[in-house]
Amino acid sequence: MSVILLTWRTYQRVFKISQTTRDVRVLKRAQALLWLSDGEGAVEVSERLQVSIRTVYRWVEHFAQHHQRFIEQRLSDAPRSGRPADVTDQIQLLIEPLMVEPPAYYGYQAAVWTAPLLREHLHRVHQLNASTRSVSRVLERLGLHWKRPRHSLARRSPTWRQSKGGLNGASATVPAPSF
Repeated sequence: MSVILLTWRTYQRVFKISQTTRDVRVLKRAQALLWLSDGEGAVEVSERLQVSIRTVYRWVEHFAQHHQRFIEQRLSDAPRSGRPADVTDQIQLLIEPLMVEPPAYYGYQAAVWTAPLLREHLHRVHQLNASTRSVSRVLERLGLHWKRPRHSLARRSPTWRQSKGGLNGASATVPAPSF
């Protein structure tokens, strides 16, 4: 005896869905229902689809309980809350207006916005804790580039004279030519 009996019309509709769907979960459920309706056992179906027997019975139970819905809805996943929205959308809404003015306008002692400075501003003004990487992603999405300021203006390589074609660090006095 089969686990589920499908009417001819329901069987045809489930078969058509199994042929046209792009969702793997819907395909597995449709195949399970078709095979069970054809007389295969739940153990065989679960092994073929590589799911537990309990999962097969849950699919059948869900399909039978929701008979008032469309067949496509009976085969698809129920809506779930899922992962919360990404913080980068929120960051983008807050960063875009900031790019109009330099950081000095907001009281920072900086000439350009950097990701760490934007992160600090978001925390200070909007109480939003975002990582520097998240801020960098938003800047990339907006097509903006930032460069960390360099603080090595007075440093020179020990061999800078040699690279400029000068003497090798020796005294700059050159002997006078003899006539």
